[in-house]
Amino acid sequence: MKKTKNTYTVFRQPTSEEMEYAVTVITPVYNGEKFLSKSIDSVIEQSIGFDKIEYILIDDCSTDRSKEIISEYATKYDNIIVVSLDCNSGSPGRPRNIGVELASAPYITFLDADDWLDPNGIQALYEILEETGDPYVVGRTLKVDGNGLSVVGEHQCCKERRSVSPFSIPHIFHHLGPTARMMRTSFIREQQIKFPEMKFAEDKQFFIDVLTQCKTISTTKKPIYYANRLNDTVKTRLTNQTNILQKTNYNFQIVRYILKRELDVEVEKMIVNRMIEFDLMRRMFTTAHFKNTKLKLIYYYLIKQMLKTTKKLPYDISENFLQPLHKVIYELILEGKYGAVTKLLEWEEKTKVKEVIIQNEQPYYVTPFSEEKYKYIPVPMYITFQDHYCEAGKYVLHFQVFGEQTSAITDVLFRDGKNAHNDFVLPVTVNEKGEGVLECNFDVLKELPPAYYSIFVRYNDYMKTNIRQLNKNEMTYPYGNREFNFCHTAYSNVALRIK
Repeated sequence: MKKTKNTYTVFRQPTSEEMEYAVTVITPVYNGEKFLSKSIDSVIEQSIGFDKIEYILIDDCSTDRSKEIISEYATKYDNIIVVSLDCNSGSPGRPRNIGVELASAPYITFLDADDWLDPNGIQALYEILEETGDPYVVGRTLKVDGNGLSVVGEHQCCKERRSVSPFSIPHIFHHLGPTARMMRTSFIREQQIKFPEMKFAEDKQFFIDVLTQCKTISTTKKPIYYANRLNDTVKTRLTNQTNILQKTNYNFQIVRYILKRELDVEVEKMIVNRMIEFDLMRRMFTTAHFKNTKLKLIYYYLIKQMLKTTKKLPYDISENFLQPLHKVIYELILEGKYGAVTKLLEWEEKTKVKEVIIQNEQPYYVTPFSEEKYKYIPVPMYITFQDHYCEAGKYVLHFQVFGEQTSAITDVLFRDGKNAHNDFVLPVTVNEKGEGVLECNFDVLKELPPAYYSIFVRYNDYMKTNIRQLNKNEMTYPYGNREFNFCHTAYSNVALRIK
């Protein structure tokens, strides 16, 4: 038989009984031998019990030992199903679609072959879907790289939510990878949702389709998924084999697809905003290729072509931009002032501690432009250090808040810069004048492991900003057998070092 990319073979261990699984885990595999065993073991060691998991691994014609590794596991476990594609598909979309077709459990979740799951990850998501009846739940994804552990997509895992509209969550479309989420299998099939077979951005389209079809979803703060971004994965990840111009063309396809769907206009705005502001502008401008190339006009031309696509929309897409800086870049591109865009981007990257002025109680960055229109860029929130001291076994910090988001402040977050597992949240009070006070008991702090903690004021659930201390004012306080140093960072922010 002539081989095509649509043909595949399924290998399963013969068994005398029909198994009823709780969850199907789907893993596309292509040349993932270095971390594949760690990934598979993380599924086997799930607290829900591996006997409740159907594990489908789809080999996309690997040229290393990947197929041999998954075959060895399959001989040991009846619930591991190996699928072998006859031709390489060139996209994780095709293997994932096969996994969805073959899944027999009521819920499905995805795991890439070089990532791994938290031991309680599947149990946490499964219990929430059982409790709520929702078709979708998402938890915390932690990125693993040379700098340690950091949170990805914090908007969707900053709090416990149950059965809420997906559109009630700010920026719900800003992270659309397959990580840390579980879905009802029947929902995916009934809605006929499939991954497009693209080399890049296939997950964006899939999860846009999922979220726009869900009436309610749930979220959890619990750690679920570890996304491996260590240097060893650079060569095997498809996203690293796709250059920025190819990625831009795929993003064009997604935007055109969304506009053809004729969604509710407010939902469409949310999605188009993400695609334009972050995928086609911000991410493009932060790539090493863009920064180093002398052919920046090519990039500006591509963005302008995409902006033409949105010209006939009944709204200004920049109205919903998250960052005022992006709106200025957007306007400069429309005006054809590409040299000014380059100058602004270079200033934004190189000026780590930016000058801020306050006008009518509103903060503004001072840019290198002399033209009044672009000289001052609004800052969503700016917080300045006023004073701090220790008394009666607690640390007290006074600060001043400027900006339009003062009423949206929720709390203060202390987070270990190397390990996002080490964080804790404290209440904070801010009055109508923007005067804020944080009080922290040292009996709480002494339970934290030694580390360097960034201190953030959070607003709108997950957005956060530092407390700027322009004049160095550090303080060290011994308590018990520990030493607490409230220090001044290289970027002039307040932080905490615990020894």
